[in-house]
Amino acid sequence: MKRSVPAGSPDAYVEALTGWRRGCVEALRAAVRGAAPLEEAIKWGHLVYLANGPVLLIRAEEERVLLGFWRGRRLRAVEPRLKPGGKYEMATVELREGDTLPPETVRQLTVDAVALNERLGNPTHAASGG
Repeated sequence: MKRSVPAGSPDAYVEALTGWRRGCVEALRAAVRGAAPLEEAIKWGHLVYLANGPVLLIRAEEERVLLGFWRGRRLRAVEPRLKPGGKYEMATVELREGDTLPPETVRQLTVDAVALNERLGNPTHAASGG
């Protein structure tokens, strides 16, 4: 999705979306926010949730919505659709129009991801050795 200026707040990010992507992001956001105490911010142009470092992201693109976890490779037993890629043990679930991810699954992924950061520390520091 082409954006000249990132959203000024998480609410503005969601309000700028339309159609199925808005509904999808609203549902993911509600499940994440109900699962654990997290700081919600706009980073890198999308929603990022932090607890002792980055935990997860929600990114709406033109044809898909991504739900990504910094330590997502360790969460594949909860959600096998998590596809590994990138640094920090990142893995993402790609949702397209008509796809679903049950709220209870999103909540469990969030709880487990927060617990990993509590136990192992900030994933971006662990990867750099500091």
